[in-house]
Amino acid sequence: MGDIPLPHTAAGGSSTLLKPRVRAVGHTPWRRPAALALPSALGGPDPPPIRANARDRPVPDDLILHEDGQQRCFWPGSDPFYVAYHDTDWGVPEYGDRALFEKLILDGFQAGLSWITILRKRDNFRRAFAGFEPEAIARFGDDDVARLMGDAGIVRNRAKIEGTIKSAKVYLAIQERDSFSRFLWDFVDGVPQQNGFTARSQIPVDSAASKAMAKELKARGFTFCGPTITYAFMQAVGMVNDHLVGCCRHAACAALAKKR
Repeated sequence: MGDIPLPHTAAGGSSTLLKPRVRAVGHTPWRRPAALALPSALGGPDPPPIRANARDRPVPDDLILHEDGQQRCFWPGSDPFYVAYHDTDWGVPEYGDRALFEKLILDGFQAGLSWITILRKRDNFRRAFAGFEPEAIARFGDDDVARLMGDAGIVRNRAKIEGTIKSAKVYLAIQERDSFSRFLWDFVDGVPQQNGFTARSQIPVDSAASKAMAKELKARGFTFCGPTITYAFMQAVGMVNDHLVGCCRHAACAALAKKR
C-alpha cells in the first residue's frame, strides 16, 4: 500500500496504456449505486467513485485532483493522514537497516488487515517494540509477549508477536555477514525499479523479485512475509516506484532514486 497491495482489476483487458482518469476532490459527490456499496478495501476513506467505460464495465478512477491542485494516486482518498503518508513516505527509497526491518515487520502485522489500521498504530508499535531495535527485540521473553498481548494500542496477535521476535534474531544473523539493507536491495540489483503505470489495473500484487525475496526471507526464518506482503513492502520503501504516472509523487520519487 503500501504499502498494502493496491487494489487492481483482474487481468484480461486491453494491454493499451490509458491516460490516467482524474477526478477532483470537493466536487458534487457521486452517489454509489446500492449494488456497489461495498466497504473500502483500504480500511480508510471510501475509494474513488466507480464509473463505466465504453464497454460498460466499471473501472475506478486512477488519480484524484486535490484542492491544492496536485494530482495523487487513488488509494489515500482525501484523508489528510493518509495523503501525508502518500506524499512523504510511500515510494521514497529507504536504505536504513533498522528502518527496513521496521517496515517489513509492520507489513507482516498488516496481513489480513488494512494498511491504514497499522499506519494509525505505528507510533504505538514503535513504543511497544523498543523502537524496532532488533537487538532489543531479540531479547524479548515470555513476559514481553504477555505485555504485548495486553497492549490495546497494537495488533494483539500472538503468532505475529512471536514471529517478530524470531525475525529480529534472523536480522541479527544476517547483519553478522552482510548489511540487511544490501541483502534486501540485492533483489532489485540495488536500483529502484521505475514503473510507468497509468492505471491501477496495471499495478501487480507481486512480482518475480517479491517472490524471490519472500522465499529467501522464509528460508532464513522470517514470518508473515509472503510475496504479496513483500511486494507491498517494496512499494513502500521505494524499491519499485508504483506511483501512477501523473501523480505528483511519481517524478519526485524517481528523482530521489537517481540521487543514490
